[in-house]
Parts: sequence; C-alpha cells; structure tokens
Amino acid sequence: MKTHARVVVIGGGVVGVSTLYHLAHKGWTDAVLLERSELTAGSTWHAAGLLPLFNMSYTVGQLHKYSVDLYKRLPAETGQDVSFHVTGNMRLATCRERMDEYQKYCGTANTIGVPFQIITPQEVKKLWPLAELGNGGDTPNIIGALYHPDDGHIAPADLTMALRKGARALGAEIHEQTEVTGVKRTASGEWQLTTNKGEIIAEHVVCATGNYARQTGRLFGLNVPSIPVEHQYIVYDEAPDLKAYRKGGGRELAVLRESDQSYYLREERMGWILGPYEAGAPARFADGVPDWFGKSLFEGDLERLLPHVEAAQRRVPSLAACGIKDIVNGPIPYSPDGSPLIGPAWGMRNVWLNEAHSFGITAAGGSGWQLAEWIVEGEPGIDMMAVDPRRYGPYTSKRYVVQKNEETYRNVFVIHFPDEERPDARPAKTSPVYDKLKRMGAVFGQRYGWERANWFAPPGVTPKDKWSFRRSNYFEHVGREAVNLRRHVGVIDLTPFTKHEVTGPGAEAWLDGLVANKVPTKIGRMALSHALTRRGGIRSEFTITKIADEHFYVVSAGAAERYDSDYLLTMLPPAGVTLRNITGGRGCFVVAGPRSRDVLSKLVDAPLDNAAFPWLTGQVTEVGLATDVYLLRVNFVGALGWELHFPIEYAHHLFDSIFEAGAEHHIAMAGMRAMESLRLEKSYRMWGSDLTPDYTPYEAGLDRFVRLNKGAFIGKEALEQQLARGVPNRFVTFEVHGVTDADALGNEPLFDRGGRIVGRATAGYYGHALRKSLGLGYVKPEFAGVGTELSIEILGERKPVTVLIDSPYDPENKELRA
Repeated sequence: MKTHARVVVIGGGVVGVSTLYHLAHKGWTDAVLLERSELTAGSTWHAAGLLPLFNMSYTVGQLHKYSVDLYKRLPAETGQDVSFHVTGNMRLATCRERMDEYQKYCGTANTIGVPFQIITPQEVKKLWPLAELGNGGDTPNIIGALYHPDDGHIAPADLTMALRKGARALGAEIHEQTEVTGVKRTASGEWQLTTNKGEIIAEHVVCATGNYARQTGRLFGLNVPSIPVEHQYIVYDEAPDLKAYRKGGGRELAVLRESDQSYYLREERMGWILGPYEAGAPARFADGVPDWFGKSLFEGDLERLLPHVEAAQRRVPSLAACGIKDIVNGPIPYSPDGSPLIGPAWGMRNVWLNEAHSFGITAAGGSGWQLAEWIVEGEPGIDMMAVDPRRYGPYTSKRYVVQKNEETYRNVFVIHFPDEERPDARPAKTSPVYDKLKRMGAVFGQRYGWERANWFAPPGVTPKDKWSFRRSNYFEHVGREAVNLRRHVGVIDLTPFTKHEVTGPGAEAWLDGLVANKVPTKIGRMALSHALTRRGGIRSEFTITKIADEHFYVVSAGAAERYDSDYLLTMLPPAGVTLRNITGGRGCFVVAGPRSRDVLSKLVDAPLDNAAFPWLTGQVTEVGLATDVYLLRVNFVGALGWELHFPIEYAHHLFDSIFEAGAEHHIAMAGMRAMESLRLEKSYRMWGSDLTPDYTPYEAGLDRFVRLNKGAFIGKEALEQQLARGVPNRFVTFEVHGVTDADALGNEPLFDRGGRIVGRATAGYYGHALRKSLGLGYVKPEFAGVGTELSIEILGERKPVTVLIDSPYDPENKELRA
C-alpha cells in the first residue's frame, strides 16, 4: 500500500467502488480504496439486485437513471459481465390514490427522460400472465400499472467487480483486508489514516462504509444519521407453472411490485424472490457493527412477513406451490428520509460522505458519478440538495434516527403524498409558542426537525390532514387564512429561520464577495442576496440587514441551517470576521396584512409610516416589553408587514401582545400552506425548489439582485459568460385552466402547442386571493412571454396554461409599500 494518495475511499461495497471508478474516470487516478474485509462484504453481497427507476425525487431520479444507463454499457468497457436482466418493472395500482402517485411520478420521469408507460389491467395480464387481476375481495382489482421497460435486476457482486476492473484499468488501487482504525489531521491540512497495514496520507477522504457509517463518522467526529434496518427476502424453489411458461417461450417476467401490499417479486432460477417491506423491522447496529458480525445475516422471521406472503400468493398463485429455499435477512443502511447522504461532511474540509444507501445497487452509479464531479470540479453537475448530508442537523440523535429509519423502512411502499407528514420521533424541535398554536387548532408539519404549523383547523373541525395529490380537507381553511391576511392581518411563526450574525472590520467586504447583490452599506438597510456556485447557479439565498457598523444580520431558509452555516464557516477568512449561528437564540413572528401597522403601532413607540420606516429597511427597537428586537419591513407573502426577530425569551409575551393588539382587526394565524398560496400570487421564488444550483439568477428572473459592476464575487464570470451566450431558460408564473380538484405541485412538464416539452414546473398551488390555480417554473425563452399558451400534465390530464405577468397579485407592490 502506498503512503500517500490524492483521495482515499473507505469502503469496498458497490457504492465505494463506483466512487473510485468515477474519480479515476475524472482523471484522479492517484486514488486508493481501503476495505476492512473483502469487496461486497457489507450489504452489497446479500442485496436482491433490483434497479427501480421509480423515485419521486427529481434528484434521486436522475441518479438512478444514470446508474441504469451506466450498467448497460459497463460490460463493453470492462469486459466483465454484470448479469443485467432488462426485464422491465411493473408497479400495480389497486386504488385511485396509487394511480395519482404514478401519474405524478410520470411528470418527474418526463422531465429527466426516463421511459415509462401507464398500462391497463389487460396489458398487465399480457405482460405478466401468471398474475391474477383481482376478484374485488381479498385480492383487490388491478386498475392499472406503471411500467418501466428499461428496468430490471442485476448481480451486485458482478457489478462491483466490473467497476473494480474499470477503476484499476485507469490506475486506481484497491486494498482489501485493510481496516481504517484512526484518523487525524496533519499540519498541512491533509488526512492521515491509520490502518492495520500502515498509514496513508490523503488530501481527500470519501466515507462509503454502509452499515459502518456511524463508526466511520465517529473517527472524524461526525454524527452520521445512518443506521441499518433489517430487510428480508424469501428465496423460493422452482415454480412448476413458471418453468412451464418459460419453456413455452415466455420471456423473463418483469419485476413485479404490488405497492399496496408492500412487496416486490422477481424470477430467480425458475423460482421466485419475494421481498416484503413489513412493519416491525428493527433498526440494528445503532451503537456500531460488532466485530463478530462480518459477512453475516440475521435469522429469518417468517411470521413478520406472513401478511405480505399471503397477499403475494393471492396475486401470484404460483407462489403457493413453491417451497421456501431460504430467508435472507440482512442489514440495509437507511437515513431518516430514505434518501442517501451524498456530498461534503460538515465542519471539515475534504471529507466526503456516500452513505445511507437503502437502494444502493440502483444509486451506486449515479452517486459515484456526482460525488466524483463534486470532488474534482468543486461542485456537482446537478442539484444535489435532496441528498446532501447537510440537510440534517445536530437534532439527529440516535433514538431519532432509529425511530425515523424504522418508520421509513415500513413506508417504502406507502403512497408518497406531497403533503405527507410522518409522525414518528415528533415533536422534537418546537417554537416556544408551539402549545399555544396547538390550542389554536394547528396541524403541524416538520422541516429540519422543527414543528411548523401548516394550517389551523377552526373550532369543530378535526385538526388532521387527509393526504392527497388533490385538494383535500384543509383546502378551504388554508384559503380562509390567506384571504384574512390579504384583507386584515395575519401572523406566521417563522422561528425556524436560519439566523447568523456577521461582525468585524472585514464583515462587509467578506459578505460582498460571497453574494451577487451589493451588501447594504447604510445601517438599517437590507438586501436580498444570493450566494452562487462557480457555474453561476443559485446555492443559497440570504436576507442581509446592516444592524450597526461592522454588524450584519443574515437570514436564510430554516431547512438550510447546517447547509448554509457550513458554507459560511468554510468561506470564513482567517481574521477580521466573526460568524455566529444564533438560530436558536432568536424567534421570528411575521405580522402582515393591511392592518399590520395598526397592530404594531400599539406596541412600538417608533413611527412606522413609510417616511420613517420604508420598505426593505430594519430597526433595532423595543416591542411591548421586549428589547433588542430586529424589526424588519419585509415578508414572504407580499403584503404590508414586518418580521419581528426577537430574543427567544420574549416569545410568549410578544405573541400574546400581538394578538391582544390585533383583536379589533380580525387578527388570525396563517400557516405554511397559506404562505405557499400567498407567495405564488407574488411570484416569490422559494429556495430549494424554484431557486437551485440548476438555474442562475438571470434564468430565475432575479436580474435586479445581481450587481456585475461591483467587485469580484463567486459565480460572476459564469454569469457574464451566460449573458454573452444567451440565457437558456426563463422563469415564469402561469395560470392553469380547467382545474377542478388537482393543482400543479412541481416537477410537471410544460408543453408547447405541438406537444413538445419546453420547460418544467417547480411549484404550484391555488392562489386563494386571486382565485386562480397557479404555477411557477422554467421554460425556453421563446415561450416566456406574457400571454403565451402552453399546457401542463397534472395527474395524467393535459391542462391549458397561460403565462402571466410576474407578481399577478398587486404587480406594482402598492400593498406592501402602503
């Protein structure tokens, strides 16, 4: 083993070997992989080898598509067969809600180029003659299916060996039986890894250790939110009717998934493999994998699987005639939301994670592809926020991860509604006024561990969601909240906002070099600012207020706390600037609506008129009994209003005082869903959905927040180049016509009159004040003109679309400037 490498990959499963392969393909051939045992010894060796293209995530869908395409061409490159059976994959639907899920997915599939078909029960029978279509009783009737013709299954060990061969051919090294036992940072900033075979120093380290993710993370001082969960599948003996079907000329059957019964089924040597995702599967190794486990399995638990086995036998009677050969029960790594952890570790340079792959065979190719891009080029080629490890924060305690991972496992096949809010390990992080909001009828959701009020059930209405892809039980109540704020005054608790203070003599210059806008130079001024990638994409969005000389208050999305904090810390100069994350020290209430000035004037001595307190300014003031309140005249709903950023200990006093002052003005709470409706009416872009690294500020229509005539900032050169070439996409707000019960949600394709895809929606909701079904998205520039007629596909139906003016509600901003 060499003593120095540019990059060391820890972990020899398919994910680690794929990472090595892609690094080598990017030209980083001075790369070494260290495996504590032998290649594939973790979860790879016992994986069922499925390659499901289906994923509701725009990001993960792209990773899976890349993997499947790579695996098809890998044998020609390496000379190593990967046993890829392109059988197709069929997902059955037995209820309308399941078909809605498939139709919603089809929008994502269209936007990333994944071939699919929605097929009828008759087509199901033709493709899968051994399946029963249902009897309306204990075997539900199939009403249709989602079919992926390019899907199938692969031999995980063969795939890993092909990637190994490809990596070695380019000069990368692999060392088995080499366990990393210690890590330390050298004086030069490199990483010294101690192994049972000596030491090696690396500039970069990638952790791809699967079941060992928490143990490996602890070597670096990281709490990696990945804990394995038991997954079982049953291997059956030969099936007589399957054998007869194949001998009669039948092709290998598609992988079958009956999602409503939570199992998959595929052929295996003229028999079957049946894999349920059952309730009660336990998380394992929360404190680390014991030394004795190695390449081991757990004892099978058939009783836990019986409901799914029986359901599968009713759907495919062939199973009942087969004996059970084996029950494979092994650990599969999970994260709390089921998506992998791919990207930089937080708080340290040049440490990377490629962990928590619950569908590791499918994601291995794509994750290695993008992580190698990220390491070598400094940023990924696609928006990776959905899998970025920094989407989690310090709240991911061991018990939290155990509960969420077990929940995620048993919900693999549930219908993934867009408004779904899973209940386990909640509430964890709460605003001080959580109990008050609950008594007011709040129905909560969770983001970055925080409980947030999504909507408020009035007296007599059960405070509970009915999840759906269509308008649901909360639709009218969200509308009431939105309209009340537009007409009177509303309060939104945005305490989860990420909040940083930046101070010091170098603060202004440092911030100015991070963002495209000009940082405010006068005390009390604020600026909406965007940190960009080197390619000009939108990385982060900050509202920056100058509180005092050498003192700035920086606010960003609540879900971006670790993501933004880690970035700011990474970019921090060695001297002259102090950065403090004060998210937990300050709460935030939004008071907005035409009567907001009347309410706050009872609590604030300072004048609140336009001359004394203009729009987009802030003051440090007293509000009621609260001192040191940052009162900012800005909000995300497009109304006259203020954000109150206050020391957290004043939360109860301020909340009660605001409602007392607003009683005569019809004051009421508004939740996150009302805010979504209100912000779409104003064409306000949301970080993480409308604003991502995939698009520049010019594409997003944020030209007014870019100052090319100031000094250097990250991404400036890329923006100048884009302007010279021509901006490839334009952001639009549009109205969807003919909607009765299903609005756009995001990731739906937009079509021109000829049926060609010319863009994609990034968000959608009903604008209750405008009484219009609205959407936001990106289209080719020639289709961005106001009045342009397009169409959108919502749950399988084409709906006409008209491009609207930006900010269709109050386009001249008269209300928020009132």
